[in-house]
Amino acid sequence: MKSIFVTSAFIVLSFFNLHAQDFQGMAVYESKTSTADFKSRMQGNKDITPEMQKMIEERTKQMFEKTFILNFDKSTSIYKEEEKLDAPGQQGGGMRMMMAFLGGGPIYKNVKTKSYAIANEFMGKEFLVKDSLPEINWKMEGESRMIGGYNCFKATAVIPVSKSDFRNMRPKKEEPKKDEAKAPDADKKTNFMDDVEMPKEITVTAWYAPEIPVNQGPEKYWGLPGLILEINDGKTIVLCSKLVLNPKDKVVIKEPTNGEVVSQKKYDEIVIKKTEEMREQFQNRGRDGSGNRTIRIGG
Repeated sequence: MKSIFVTSAFIVLSFFNLHAQDFQGMAVYESKTSTADFKSRMQGNKDITPEMQKMIEERTKQMFEKTFILNFDKSTSIYKEEEKLDAPGQQGGGMRMMMAFLGGGPIYKNVKTKSYAIANEFMGKEFLVKDSLPEINWKMEGESRMIGGYNCFKATAVIPVSKSDFRNMRPKKEEPKKDEAKAPDADKKTNFMDDVEMPKEITVTAWYAPEIPVNQGPEKYWGLPGLILEINDGKTIVLCSKLVLNPKDKVVIKEPTNGEVVSQKKYDEIVIKKTEEMREQFQNRGRDGSGNRTIRIGG
């Protein structure tokens, strides 16, 4: 009986705290993107030595395993990567270039105005992507599970893919040609961009906590009757590892203002154009005197 009373009292106190005028919360998310497809491509490439493969895998892990912090109130939020100091010599030129393509700037969301703003630095230039929040047609699945002591419910949705988010790249599904086994090694592709493609849409699974009745979540996800504690798009999992309601140290949640203002569509077009240019440069520079392509790692 005592435990029931304590639990009930906690729920009542949490309810009043969540509806206070100055309510604020802080959630820490761990993001991990699967790189299995990328690893399989490297293993089949004769130009990549085991030492190079190990180095690439270590740097890939740094890029695709990150920690983010979401500060939120009843209507707005700011989602950004946790700042970490890099070890000396940890990031080469190639690493910095990949980080530029992956973006990763702070994401501001306002669910009242249904708008968002992302401050991104891409190839040495600052952009401020401002657009309307995407309408997500969530389907309530009826399943539940516990995450960090909160009873969460499952919802799924099919959403279009941002063309500038390279985490969504998948290997091309092509039938092997009959004469492919007889092709000489010189004609073998070494640019992994030739073997991947961006899907038009993906299916995402969300787990949200109705006990925290805010219309927020990590990245650009929103629209559920409770804070989203986990998102899984089949390749990237974003999971809440820590949650603090009404922290002592309040954070000023404000929309970023720096950078050239562009829409999401315009920003995607800029990234795609630059990607194609980089791809052509790689193919032209990566040929030695015999016509074979070579791969350069780092700066």
